[in-house]
Amino acid sequence: MTSTATGRRASIFHGYGATPDDHWFGWLAEQLEGARIPTTVPALPDPGAPDPDQWIATVGAVVGTPDRDSIVVAHSLGCITVLRYLLSLAGPWRLGSLVLVSGFVDKLPALPLLDSYIGDGLDVAGLSDRIDRLTIIRSDEDPYVPTGHTDRLAGLLGTSALIVPGAGHFLASDGVTSIPRVLDAIA
Repeated sequence: MTSTATGRRASIFHGYGATPDDHWFGWLAEQLEGARIPTTVPALPDPGAPDPDQWIATVGAVVGTPDRDSIVVAHSLGCITVLRYLLSLAGPWRLGSLVLVSGFVDKLPALPLLDSYIGDGLDVAGLSDRIDRLTIIRSDEDPYVPTGHTDRLAGLLGTSALIVPGAGHFLASDGVTSIPRVLDAIA
């Protein structure tokens, strides 16, 4: 019997107002499962009125203590949630792959109702030292997360963002139901 605890495994976290069945999450899960990477796409509680403590607890229950076989993918508000979770971890840990799509750590002018969730940003200094493969992806024109916000997050993490032209906020309503660049970042 083979244990998946020592093999690669992935978790995909949605953002504000979304569910695991939305956008490109199911497509990515199918691709990873097809590559024999067990994948979880959990429903974060009350996505229309997210509570940071509940979302972080859900991320923690799914990811646990990450290791080099762990793959975490997050979109939008899911990115700041995953980053907060990783920053909360004590003791030794290492994350194999982290892919952030439309990530940010600053308040969003288009969504002031999320200001209390976002707070005053995050100090992510040193976080990238614990991540083997870090990829940040943004569109060239995102109506919710300014491109400068994602570029700033990338800079704070010591990398630069990959740009997918015309992808908006990577929503199905933007015509995005798959993101091959995410799959490439994991492969």
